[in-house]
Amino acid sequence: MQGEPDPKAPEQIAYMSGRRVSYTLDSTLETVNSAEETASRIAAEAGFGDEDITRIAMAVREAAVNAVLHGNAYDPGKKVTLAFERTAVDLVITIRDQGGGLDMSKIPDPLAPENLLKTSGRGIFIIRSFMDEVEIHPSQAGTEIKLTKHVHGSNLDGKEASQ
Repeated sequence: MQGEPDPKAPEQIAYMSGRRVSYTLDSTLETVNSAEETASRIAAEAGFGDEDITRIAMAVREAAVNAVLHGNAYDPGKKVTLAFERTAVDLVITIRDQGGGLDMSKIPDPLAPENLLKTSGRGIFIIRSFMDEVEIHPSQAGTEIKLTKHVHGSNLDGKEASQ
């Protein structure tokens, strides 16, 4: 089933399947804003508290910036896909670009003394800090990053889930 496009991001296309929704977005800064806003909304709907909603939204924003800027290099012919899936225990967010792939060995350590004062290079560090699980899958057809945040305090058989 096709969803209605967000007027703030007129080129996005949404598809809803069960507990999964995915979007195809242009490689623009508006995509980054749209991805962050959508992540906030979906995290709130999934029952996360304000602090977790902010962390999830920031992680998605950083991943979207990487996809648009580093992956697709703002190429209007390349898209970013953004998918949200709610399972019984997790919110799983997948972001994929159509760039040339990410060389993980070239990502500098943002905590190294020579990098502490640099204004960039902290995106993946922030993502890993804010999410419970992060998987990065580079390929020549693009990079996919899978972000997972565990749902705590869910109601399972009338009892609160342990954290």
